[in-house]
Amino acid sequence: MSDRTTEVLVIGAGPAGSMTAKWAAKHGANVLMIEKRQEIGSPVRCGEGMSKDWLKEVGVAPGRWVNLEVEGARIYSPSEKVFEINEKHAGNEVGYVVERDAFDKQLAIDAANAGVEVKLKTAAVGILKENGRVVGAKVKEFGETYEIRAPITVAADGFESQVGRWAGIPTNLAMRDMDTCLQYRMTNVDCDVRYCDFYLGKVAPGGYVWIFPKADGLANVGIGVQVSQVKSPADARTYLDRWIEAHPGYAKGKKIDMVGGGVSISPPLKQTVADGIMLVGDAARMIDPLTGGGIANGCIAGKICGEVAAEAVRTHDASKEFLQKYEKGWRARLEEKLYRNWLAKEKLTTLSDETFDKVVDAISGVRLGKLNVHNILKAVHEKYPEVTREFEALL
Repeated sequence: MSDRTTEVLVIGAGPAGSMTAKWAAKHGANVLMIEKRQEIGSPVRCGEGMSKDWLKEVGVAPGRWVNLEVEGARIYSPSEKVFEINEKHAGNEVGYVVERDAFDKQLAIDAANAGVEVKLKTAAVGILKENGRVVGAKVKEFGETYEIRAPITVAADGFESQVGRWAGIPTNLAMRDMDTCLQYRMTNVDCDVRYCDFYLGKVAPGGYVWIFPKADGLANVGIGVQVSQVKSPADARTYLDRWIEAHPGYAKGKKIDMVGGGVSISPPLKQTVADGIMLVGDAARMIDPLTGGGIANGCIAGKICGEVAAEAVRTHDASKEFLQKYEKGWRARLEEKLYRNWLAKEKLTTLSDETFDKVVDAISGVRLGKLNVHNILKAVHEKYPEVTREFEALL
């Protein structure tokens, strides 16, 4: 295949990549998006829950990819005391339960309809540099290698971004900043389609068990455990199977699907731009370190990234200095919450089951105007001040 050129090259067609590509094209840039897999959105590595208030902001209308709309979430302590939250206050993982592969495909359709060219089964195998500036990528498509040159390259290739590393941006993760996850889709279970459920404590060291209902009797039942708190990533299955066996409404169920993978639970990268390149979504560590959810953050940042990419093309300025518009834009929108939730995660992973019980007990009897780490800790402090001594920096 012949070498080619474009104005904006987006590497990775997940939500952040498609959103970046769409908004760059909508603002007049010529955009090429490549995806290493032959099918966008598959295989699914996601609990498939998301909030919904951000969708309008990035130009997405609910579609056939929505399985159901939930009322809220239920948080279970280790002794299974429960705290109910409505969907507006429940975070980025509650609101809709979706078919994630269909959602990703819809975002790619939106991008294509905006004018983006999409190439499947096309993997980046290296980047192109001139005088220290990224000027595109070397790619392999159906076994043939060629170059795609572009003044702007966007890395949307996942949480240990190879493209970012090739560009000289450190993207390696410490073991303490990774969760290993496993999820079954189960039928014949006693799930409540009104709620997404989350179970805390030693049932999932450093993480939680989740249940996202898909329909009556059908649910995604999964777990995330912190890699540094288990002997092997394979232990996630042991913990999840143990939880299922202890809950008759799920023990009687049948597994019809299984997915697994890693999720970053780190603070965002300190640097997400260099000359000619921007990192977005999971590649920039925009995953919420407390919940492990990254769809909303990746899409919000993707819109900003696409707009800046198009402006860089128009002004013929792809310098690191110009691309600070993206760096400053996404940080102003997302960074404070990401860092606060990372600090909370660092503390929460050290708590005993007894302390988790006290936290849930304290908040279950209080009306919180807005559910966030600060307000939760204030409520806990009122009833169990000894629990919050280690969290004073967050109060």
